[in-house]
Amino acid sequence: MLSYQHAYHAGCLADVHKHAALAALIEHLQTKQKPLSYIDTHAGRGLYNLASAESKKTGEAAAGIVPILHAGAIPPEHPYARSIAETRRMLGPAAYPGSPEIARRLLEPDDQLYLMELHPQEHAALKRVMTAPNIHVHKRDGFEGALALSPPTPRRGLVFIDPSYEIKTEYQAVAEFVLSLNGKWPTAVIVLWYPVLEAGLHIGMADALAKAALPNFTRREISFGERGKLHRIKGSGLIVVNEPFGVGQALDGAGKLAATAVNASMLPR
Repeated sequence: MLSYQHAYHAGCLADVHKHAALAALIEHLQTKQKPLSYIDTHAGRGLYNLASAESKKTGEAAAGIVPILHAGAIPPEHPYARSIAETRRMLGPAAYPGSPEIARRLLEPDDQLYLMELHPQEHAALKRVMTAPNIHVHKRDGFEGALALSPPTPRRGLVFIDPSYEIKTEYQAVAEFVLSLNGKWPTAVIVLWYPVLEAGLHIGMADALAKAALPNFTRREISFGERGKLHRIKGSGLIVVNEPFGVGQALDGAGKLAATAVNASMLPR
């Protein structure tokens, strides 16, 4: 769908969960000091302003990353915290890095970034800010583009999947894509985010992938409790395929980090 713009949701509770997990995974992969490829299937615009009219309209950042940062709940050495701090040092105190910017700040110059975005305005914004010899911005369907590029060079790498889920059929399409991607690029670390909704649309997708005998498959979900009712999302889920050994605790920590913002004492009433 081409109506979705993440500026309304940047810095929300789900962003905290998935972006903290993504940052932890990238940092873990960097320990081998070997080049890797990063593919983002739904990159958005890459950078966001939490003081924008879009952000203020929904108040999702004010119920997500803003109170977490004010409370000092993220250890400053965490790669997610470092990405935010570095972005704000350059662009101001309301700046927030999307997944492409987090990846750019944590990856090395010899790593390759492939960013897919089909929305015309989002793609144009992404192309303006993501400028480096190792960054490749594509205006194309993220699923088609990722499959066409796989396996890339270098072959070691990570694929981040974060679609809008605006239509029900997208859940099935995501499951089919993950299976096809694993078939074409069996060694890729695949990170899939999905919303946990009252309607339970994610259940069939997640269960189908769980039954597919994918390598090193893990699934984690967190609940937003009563706070989730504010934005009609019950919680946040992450599926990882080929989860690297030794990163499980960091991924669990990403969920706990997001859960801290659910504490009523941290959020505006």
